[in-house]
Amino acid sequence: MKRGARPFALASLALLAACSGGDGRTVLTIYSPHGKDLLEYYEKGFEATHPTIDVQWVDMGSQEVLDRLRAEKANPQADLWFGAPSEIFGRAATEGLLDPYTPTWADKVPAEAKDAQARWFGTYMTPEVIAYNTQAVSAADAPKDWDEVIDPKWKGKVLIRNPVESGTMRAIFGAILARSIARTGSTAQGWDWLRKLDANTKEYVLNPALLYQKLGRQEGVITLYNMPDIATLEARTKTPVGFVFPASGTPLLVDAIALVHGSRRQAAAKQFYEYVTTPAAFTDAAVKFLRIPARTDLPVDSLPEPVRRARTELKAMPVDAKLLADSLDTWMKFWDSSIRNSQRGK
Repeated sequence: MKRGARPFALASLALLAACSGGDGRTVLTIYSPHGKDLLEYYEKGFEATHPTIDVQWVDMGSQEVLDRLRAEKANPQADLWFGAPSEIFGRAATEGLLDPYTPTWADKVPAEAKDAQARWFGTYMTPEVIAYNTQAVSAADAPKDWDEVIDPKWKGKVLIRNPVESGTMRAIFGAILARSIARTGSTAQGWDWLRKLDANTKEYVLNPALLYQKLGRQEGVITLYNMPDIATLEARTKTPVGFVFPASGTPLLVDAIALVHGSRRQAAAKQFYEYVTTPAAFTDAAVKFLRIPARTDLPVDSLPEPVRRARTELKAMPVDAKLLADSLDTWMKFWDSSIRNSQRGK
């Protein structure tokens, strides 16, 4: 399989090749937005202890995974879905795209980090942050809260990952609109905020890799994204980036995992599911990829400084989960058709 294939056409060709086998091993196909580094790390570790299984993964955005599972419902190609906000998993569950499975550690995560019918369970807690190029923007000058990002001084200096495909960006946009409803009873204030963000946005970037490159090259100097990916970018590649937890609060997402309904390789999928969610695997994810474990039974002193910082510094933004589940698709369609690029040059 061509790992991390984009877009869907390439992913489809990759999956066709994967399903043909070749070395006699059981092919386990995983859809995930977690990125090459984390996925390769777990792939190698799992295959070393499960030599009869060939892990094949396709790296795509969270919404892309959901759209693909919908398209493949009659003939599932994936076995496991590893990573995306629980709001997206919730929609998949109601559409019959996921199979229930209760992992051995089910009682080690809080109620809000698991589905009541065991169709998905939380793996990581993912806060959203304001990130900036530290060579172009000082810590003192960096925006400290959401409303500072839409200050006209950042016009043409903001990079945004394509929100339609990104679970992270959908969560941020949804939180802004939900905040507007909580404050005023209407989404109007939220739409105004998103129009001002559009006016400051230089580019809606196709994928995370391009976002990181452009931010590092100062093609834009401010972005909104998730803390683990930004912190890992700085730690692993020395890209000059820093981040701020928004002072008024930030969405704290539950990142989840689930079995794909109709998978023909559920036994292997359950093995991988358990492998990436052991205490050792969660500790590795925290230390190597700065993921915040959803499990509550891990000793705090085993976690790296950025993860401990997140646990103590961030203020979670209260968001109505049902409101998002009922409204986010409609909101994103409106944003895409009516706001995207509508404020350029104004």
